[in-house]
Amino acid sequence: MTGVGTPRWMSQELKPKDHGEAIALFRSQVLGPVLCAELAGRDLARALRELAAKRFLPPGSKVTRSYSASTLQRWYYRHRKHGLAGLHPGQRKRGHALALTVEQRTLILEIRAANPSASVPLILRTLEAEGRIAEGSVAAAAVRRLLASSGLDRRTLARSGKRERRRWEADRPGRLWHADVCHGAPLMLGDRKVPLRIHGMLDDASRFIPVLSARTAEREVDMLEVLLQALREHGKPDGIYLDNGSTYRGEALATACGRLGIALVHAHPYDPQARGKMERFWRTLREGCLDFARDMSSTHEVQVRLLAFLDTHYHRAPHAGLMGKSPASVWATRSLTPVTETELTDALTIRETRQVHTDGTLSIGGLEWEAEQGWLAGRVVTIARTLADVRAAPWIEHEDRRLPLSPVDPKANAHRRRTPHRAKRGLDAVDFDPNQIRIQKMLGRKSGGAQ
Repeated sequence: MTGVGTPRWMSQELKPKDHGEAIALFRSQVLGPVLCAELAGRDLARALRELAAKRFLPPGSKVTRSYSASTLQRWYYRHRKHGLAGLHPGQRKRGHALALTVEQRTLILEIRAANPSASVPLILRTLEAEGRIAEGSVAAAAVRRLLASSGLDRRTLARSGKRERRRWEADRPGRLWHADVCHGAPLMLGDRKVPLRIHGMLDDASRFIPVLSARTAEREVDMLEVLLQALREHGKPDGIYLDNGSTYRGEALATACGRLGIALVHAHPYDPQARGKMERFWRTLREGCLDFARDMSSTHEVQVRLLAFLDTHYHRAPHAGLMGKSPASVWATRSLTPVTETELTDALTIRETRQVHTDGTLSIGGLEWEAEQGWLAGRVVTIARTLADVRAAPWIEHEDRRLPLSPVDPKANAHRRRTPHRAKRGLDAVDFDPNQIRIQKMLGRKSGGAQ
């Protein structure tokens, strides 16, 4: 309200002092519904997801855009800690890679941290080839100053005296896969809680995830099913790197991989750094997906979220461990050996000796099966079935032959001719009944006399 005696400057429009403050005010307005509600836990995650589905018009832009739930969460906690000042964009310093965005500068710093020996020209060439920065837009000297200001230049790293852990990396995609299990928040199925176990495999050279499966257990059979899925979709790696848990120490896994020509390598106990690549992925998965999927009520819902995260974010995003390349672009250069269903069947075939009942049947897996060959009754035979397809019928292996088994037909089996348990030999092979023989002779004579 203006009037007589009101200073002229009081009637002027109040504006942000600069673009940084305009951005901070804009971010606080975006977070307004969440900041007022004082939410926490699941309620906060749900509110952030709802905000992430909306679009906003940033200052100085003509196009609306949305922000991910993880970005909104980062803004939220920065505001709680520092107020409006925490929402200001990072301050740019003169001469420190001014042509780079905040995301690009962060990526360069992460690349140097993950690859201390990588030169600045190599980092720039890789990012330019991947389209992460425009060709020739950033000078190498500016990147060196950026690294020096963060203590990541080679001279500072050398003076730090820290012993660099020797990193090993496969020379090509498909050479080595890491396998591990991540424990998620329990799922609520009705009135009961069930555990959430996420089985995953990571390609060492590309950081690509060939398979990611949400389950409720981490048994060896779960690991075998996950491995089968990866082999069918992508082919087989040269080796698999595992921890020392019981899930990966079973005889079935070792047998199957040995038959397929896949080497198994187990990490040394009490050496968590050796599992660093897989642990880094689990942390990325938690921050970008699992922390916002706590209200899921089935493994199917979790699985949909996992695959969406991989396809839309992780596989396409630049990876510091790959010099800024994306896992998908490196994985595209793979050349894996395909695996046929016959090979999988043979590799996962289990065998056991059983005795066939006198009626030609035997029990396998709680079901009754019967052999077509009657002469097998009473014999001890080798029963085989494959874990590659649990629905496939078992069979008998006898003298290099594969004899099929079929579910018992009770009606047909009741009229089946029984084979004795033990064949009669010598005198026992001839029925001896004197009275019956006399009767047959008398009848034979009478019939002969009648003729």
